[in-house]
Amino acid sequence: MIIEPTALPTSDRAISPLVVAQFLGVTLIWGSTWIIIHSQLAAVPAAWSVTYRFLIAGVVLLLASLVSTTSRYQLRTMKRADHGFVLLVALLQFSFNFNLVYRAQQHLTSGLMALLFALLIIPNAAFGAIFLGQRVTRRFVLGSAIAIGGLVLVFGPDLVGGTGDRAVLLTGLGLGLGSILCASIANVLQATQRGRALPLAPMLALAMIYGSVFNGLYAWMTAGPPQIEPSAGYIGGLFYLAIVASVMAFSLYYRLLRSIGPAAAAYTSVLVPILAMGLSTLFEGYIWTASAAAGVALVLAGMVIALRGRA
Repeated sequence: MIIEPTALPTSDRAISPLVVAQFLGVTLIWGSTWIIIHSQLAAVPAAWSVTYRFLIAGVVLLLASLVSTTSRYQLRTMKRADHGFVLLVALLQFSFNFNLVYRAQQHLTSGLMALLFALLIIPNAAFGAIFLGQRVTRRFVLGSAIAIGGLVLVFGPDLVGGTGDRAVLLTGLGLGLGSILCASIANVLQATQRGRALPLAPMLALAMIYGSVFNGLYAWMTAGPPQIEPSAGYIGGLFYLAIVASVMAFSLYYRLLRSIGPAAAAYTSVLVPILAMGLSTLFEGYIWTASAAAGVALVLAGMVIALRGRA
């Protein structure tokens, strides 16, 4: 498949109130998901949790698309090649990426996993430059380096002492980096002319459903028949992850990808761990240190520098 370059969005579009609202919405929603995902790992095999999440999300989006006359027409007129593109996004984003994320959280602390996903800015910017013709400025590189340095300060204890077993740590790092790579490729695909031409809601609905079919097959092969935890906590968390963190957040995030490009959109992944840290303070008794506070300041400063330096 040929990836076609796209025109760069204008600066005015990048800082419009709508883009700011989408950016904040994604950050607030995804910042709350790490605790919920972590709470579900012991209840149900990770592969089945991923399957349920995107099956529910895909069905909800598909029903919403069928209710809309425009989306229903768009679904009927999608060509075989369009479905092939959607299947590729489904495998990368909603199958490989999330199965790796859930597995990685079995080996790493939530803080370290959030730190790893903040590194999404690097492959997004690199792939955007290679395949979309988007220029990466020195200021963007400097800001990204400052922000990543800040995250290292915030999550330094996890890096040096959060896991006692080196093999476990390396396994988690490998799974986490693999998930980032899959997510980044899917992000860049969404920012191509081909991706931008597809109707968003029907495309997302089909991608989640296609992904859930693969997830279900993988879950059955690796974890046996379907398993479910009938507790209110698990079911409530599952529907939050499916409806709010998937249907709502991915709709917002893919609009960001199409409007401001993958490099700038990836900065939601820099702010998410900061919010996750705040939630950990409220609900898990996290104690702030001087290095953590300095790291937050560096992340915010680096974000401002990098976004102003985006081509």
